[in-house]
Amino acid sequence: MTWKTIRLELARTAEHPNGSSAHAYVFRVPLDGAGFIEPQALREAEKRPVVRRFWPGERDQNGVVITTDKGWAFSYKVGDDDDEIIFGLQNHPIKVGEYLTITEADGSELPFRVISCHE
Repeated sequence: MTWKTIRLELARTAEHPNGSSAHAYVFRVPLDGAGFIEPQALREAEKRPVVRRFWPGERDQNGVVITTDKGWAFSYKVGDDDDEIIFGLQNHPIKVGEYLTITEADGSELPFRVISCHE
């Protein structure tokens, strides 16, 4: 298990046909050799699994990576009103070039591409 820093950037959408590097997340989680999050290490780390959300026209948001009954999520404050669920991450490895879908707090689903993953 190794702690990795991952950068996600918005993939192609109708509004952004070429994707957008300005819409991004950077987060840090423990990964096993196959690229899966190590759940026990994540739970034991308390505030170490952090996330930062970058969005044009908005202040950056800082939060933590948590597990919920819906799967892994980014959370920025206590409670689940602002949680952003990362679809299928419990069954999907984090590897450069792969895609993840994030359900934003408002319910919109956006595709993101893993741009980097390093120690």
